[in-house]
Amino acid sequence: MSIIGTTLKPFTAQAYKAGKFITVSEADVLGKWAVFFFYPADFTFVCPTELEDLADNYATFQKMGVEVYSVSTDTHFSHKAWHDSSPAIGKIAYTMLGDPAGVVTNNFGVMREGQGLADRGTFVVDPDGVIQLMEITSEGVGRNAMELLRKIKAAQYIAAHPGEVCPAKWEEGETTLAPSLDLVGKI
Repeated sequence: MSIIGTTLKPFTAQAYKAGKFITVSEADVLGKWAVFFFYPADFTFVCPTELEDLADNYATFQKMGVEVYSVSTDTHFSHKAWHDSSPAIGKIAYTMLGDPAGVVTNNFGVMREGQGLADRGTFVVDPDGVIQLMEITSEGVGRNAMELLRKIKAAQYIAAHPGEVCPAKWEEGETTLAPSLDLVGKI
């Protein structure tokens, strides 16, 4: 079942960020764009490549007013240990949420039943706490931060320009569409 258009559910989680343990709740997310980037587990194989890709592009997310939250069912302690031991994960400056109880993972519907692990799920939440984008991939399919950035730019554009939509492969600055009866059958 899709959760697009639904509101972020309440949560409180311990996290690791910038050498410190912090507490994050849904209230901390409201008021800005956010990415919740779920992955199965720390100390794995595809996950560090994805998280490093996000880390390499974090400054761009920040310039767009987007905060990034990576989430696994590992603890914030595990996140710190991984951050301290892996060159790829050591690059991360965004918040790494620990979710050992699975509250956040279940809120987004990406808990693997009976496994206690998250699917590879990406969710974009607008400043009002409404989920605007979601993508879930299989275990072996890594995600791409540049494609995520493109999708966020499109979501931010349509949020700022009601009545317009972004066509396939839309890039910032390109022409959008204004759906109307006049366009039916002409695209």
